[in-house]
Amino acid sequence: MDLAFVNSGLLERFLDSDVVSADEVTALLERRGVLNGTPVFLDEETQMPVPPLCGFGRYLSTALLDETTLKDYGRVVGRLNDHLVGLGSDVLSAVESDLVSYRDQRILRQTKPIGWSAWGKESFVQDDLYNFLVDRGFLSHRPARVAARGRNALAPRIRSSMDIRHLTFEQYRYFRDVGLGGQLPNSQVNPTFRGWSPLRDRAGSDIALGSGTRWREWSTVLLPEIGLWPGMPGGAAEFTVQACAKYGKARSVYVPEDAVESADQFCLLERPDIVHRAAHTLERKARDLFVVSEVDVAGGRVRGILDGVVREFQISAMPAELRRITVYEGEFGLEAMTLFVCRGGLMPGADAWKSYRHRAWTRMTELADRTTPHLPARRWRWHDLRHTFALRLLTYLENMMDGQEPDRLARRRRHRSYLTGHIRHNPLLIVSRRLGHTSPETTYQYLQYTDDLINEFEAAFAGWVGDDESTYAEIATHALTSAKGGVR
Repeated sequence: MDLAFVNSGLLERFLDSDVVSADEVTALLERRGVLNGTPVFLDEETQMPVPPLCGFGRYLSTALLDETTLKDYGRVVGRLNDHLVGLGSDVLSAVESDLVSYRDQRILRQTKPIGWSAWGKESFVQDDLYNFLVDRGFLSHRPARVAARGRNALAPRIRSSMDIRHLTFEQYRYFRDVGLGGQLPNSQVNPTFRGWSPLRDRAGSDIALGSGTRWREWSTVLLPEIGLWPGMPGGAAEFTVQACAKYGKARSVYVPEDAVESADQFCLLERPDIVHRAAHTLERKARDLFVVSEVDVAGGRVRGILDGVVREFQISAMPAELRRITVYEGEFGLEAMTLFVCRGGLMPGADAWKSYRHRAWTRMTELADRTTPHLPARRWRWHDLRHTFALRLLTYLENMMDGQEPDRLARRRRHRSYLTGHIRHNPLLIVSRRLGHTSPETTYQYLQYTDDLINEFEAAFAGWVGDDESTYAEIATHALTSAKGGVR
């Protein structure tokens, strides 16, 4: 069985038929609500749709899942079907032992087994598939038994906790300045550095840490949202994130002034060269882009031409896919409206940001010496900056609440009074709201880590982002001097 995905943008380029035009097919997909990324399962010999599985793909599309999720779910079903075919079975004729065999293959026998967390997602899709097949009458019953309270018996029984990893001040500066910025630990410029946009990558880490947002939220930010748009006053930025947020849950995001200045430095020194080189490429792709002609900063709306039609969007409601193709007429021609751009002139994708981080880790490990901070066995993730934000803010707010009270029992009594009398100022709930957690229960898991951070500051993030405080090189020099007993 072959697996394909709906992509309406390719129709005009590749559909060549006298029977139906690309515009007609695109209009039909829109009218039927078939989203880009919807999986389509085709018979290998006839290339005709496989009805039960294509029906499930259509069902997923109506759930308004994003394109990436639709593709992931389609691949899960495709892998399951391929394994069943290898057993002489298929999705409709599988029995419980076949599904157990597939589970064991994924978590035990394959070359690179997946963990319980990844299997939990696959098990959910598999469960949803068979519920669909029973509800639509393709099957009379599910092939696998149902455990107590309707639970999927093949799902992982162990519920894993959050993998919370955070950075100390020294670790963050080493990651940002040496790994992403290409500096040497001794403050010298690294002549072997081959990074293409160190200021962009540094700005990304500053915004990720300073705002505590998820990768999809900070990497897709538009220039008007972060205040780097003509006529805007500058300084700290605050905007609403919704379409790019997890579960589409709207919340307010605050980006501190130092982080905005870090982004502004990228816009002044690196970004113009990138957009200038890519301007001609974007001009050729203009008909596939959303060309903005009007920006209403106060109302948070943009207006322009998309697919030959004048469209208007609320900025917070623009998904990542639309943001990626959003451009405006700049100094050198068409220019991306997203803050972060790559060589093609548009927003970097997930793989690009992953490669920036991996290359940074390689540089950090290669340059590590006795002045560098401890590096964990696993390389840092962008999400670790969100964990660091949460722990720094939570620790800072708790210290503010404690004040200078030296007695631990007195502090404990004060906590009880604070939580009951001033619940809206509860540090845990404040952090939960800032992180956009659906339930405060998720934020509770950070409590066991609040004593791990050893650096205390006058403000929660003073000196972390921007360049007003010590650079990593100065920190390393101080550490080396201290190690030698004050003698250089």
